[in-house]
Amino acid sequence: MSYTMWILLTASLVGINCGLVGTFLVLRKMSMLSDAISHSVLLGIVGAYMISHHLQGVSMLVGALIVGLLTTFLVQWLHQKGVQNDAAIGVVFTCLFAIGVVLISLFADRVHLDVEHALMGEIAFVPWDVLEVGGKSIGPKAIWLLGFVLAINIFCIVFAYKELKISSFDHEMAVTLGIPVVLIHYVLMGMLSLTTVASFDSVGAILVVAMLIVPSATAYLWTDRLSVMLICSAFIGVLASMIGYTIATVFNVSISGAIAVSTGVIFFISLWIAPKHGLLRKWLKKSPA
Repeated sequence: MSYTMWILLTASLVGINCGLVGTFLVLRKMSMLSDAISHSVLLGIVGAYMISHHLQGVSMLVGALIVGLLTTFLVQWLHQKGVQNDAAIGVVFTCLFAIGVVLISLFADRVHLDVEHALMGEIAFVPWDVLEVGGKSIGPKAIWLLGFVLAINIFCIVFAYKELKISSFDHEMAVTLGIPVVLIHYVLMGMLSLTTVASFDSVGAILVVAMLIVPSATAYLWTDRLSVMLICSAFIGVLASMIGYTIATVFNVSISGAIAVSTGVIFFISLWIAPKHGLLRKWLKKSPA
């Protein structure tokens, strides 16, 4: 495959993963928790490096998963103690992210891991970081990692679709029906943590947050059905990736930045023309016949 195709495939996999997980975050009104976890997992990545001395592999996923779940637990714990939810998110993610930054400067300053790289990423380098088996290249490592996480996300959604659906739309009903809402919540947070760290090195935290929130919020404007919203959100993530890469190539700007901007443009267009919740439709309904 060509250099361009590898980049587009990577960005599309990020869009699909984030779109699927982000749909449930939007429905649960937990969008900003994705911002918290996408930053706090830096601590998990640094911790994994300090133990394994590698920036790839299972250790990185485990480190991010642990810190992602820790972030969720601390936010929920502070909220139960009377702290407002948005304040709890702000306190937890800034503290954990700051600890990760300090640890980078102390123990990982000589490796390819820095705050700017973590925030912005560099998807243009993905085609050169390949996975080799028996001395033969089988494609970029990012593709395999994102594909592996996508398989986990799809499995979790298919296996617990009913539980995720009911607990996302009606928490009280889920409790009444005996659905383990706490377990489902932490499964979703685990999916979010894995998705974030799998996308982290390639595209950075900023694009991860954009992909987790904006495509799902856009899909919500077009449909009220969860199954359709999941597909639509993933499609919008892929579409934004293609448009963003084209813009970045033409104007010679950041690929991740251009993709993030594309998600915003698609959202605002949908905000006007979407048949379900679009402003134009609402305006026509209010207009006298």
